[in-house]
Amino acid sequence: MTEHVSTHQAEEDSRNAQILIWVNGALKPRAEAVVSVYDSGFMLGDGVWEGIRLYNGRWTFLDEHMDRLFEAAKAIDLDIGLTRDQVISAVFETQKANAMVTDAHARLMVTRGVKTRPFQHPALSQQGPTMVIIMEHSRPKIPRPITLATVPHLRGLPMTQDPKLNSHSKLNCILACIAAQKAGADEALMLDVHGFVNTTNACNFFIVRKGQVWTSTGDYCMNGITRQKVIDLCRANGIPVFERNFSLVDTYGADEAFLTGTFGAQTPVGVIDGRVIGSGQMGPVTERLRGLYKALVGG
Repeated sequence: MTEHVSTHQAEEDSRNAQILIWVNGALKPRAEAVVSVYDSGFMLGDGVWEGIRLYNGRWTFLDEHMDRLFEAAKAIDLDIGLTRDQVISAVFETQKANAMVTDAHARLMVTRGVKTRPFQHPALSQQGPTMVIIMEHSRPKIPRPITLATVPHLRGLPMTQDPKLNSHSKLNCILACIAAQKAGADEALMLDVHGFVNTTNACNFFIVRKGQVWTSTGDYCMNGITRQKVIDLCRANGIPVFERNFSLVDTYGADEAFLTGTFGAQTPVGVIDGRVIGSGQMGPVTERLRGLYKALVGG
């Protein structure tokens, strides 16, 4: 069986053994960067996070990522305890401490903090939030197009857990990924509650049909920043793009398919449910969008 590939697969980098991690205002060596077993994030997945990438000295789309982080925190009634500028300063402080210039990835995590007793109620988190920034040297290394398998796990309704919320509670997506890997694929293609193609367990999903780019309506998927940039690039460069409902039948007959995300930017998809998509390799529209995106981020 072909070895599984991940959309977050990166080159090995020995420098990551010596990184400093920002934990509640202190920079700590990797082995000492720990949080309490009573922390709400560890105990309950009660928190929100963002992933950001450093390209040529610039944190890409930092304003949009900060908007999403603070909106998510407000949505779950979590006071981050820092201003937007203070969070950005913490990112820059961590970057400087690790002497990072390009090809780095940061994961910002904020939880409701340490609980007084090991139970669910948010009022038991009385010590203020926990905030961590893990910053690694990270260059994507995805050796071939990704393979996907459709799974029974759905991207749910907003009244269960809104898929737009970048929360620590990722179990639904993890179970989807496990199901896909048990089926021999790299990652999962997830449908929405109406049976339309929606997203993967980790990335937003696009197809190309007859020169047109299609992605889901956005009602049930992560409000991906890279997703929106690809839509904007299509509109600015005369590439027809549609946010619409489409089915697996439409998907299997697509000329190209690709994923979008902060880490991998645009990742080609070669096979879905055993059907080869187009040539099975990166298609011309995906390649063009990759070039446009690289120019946009100053790469």
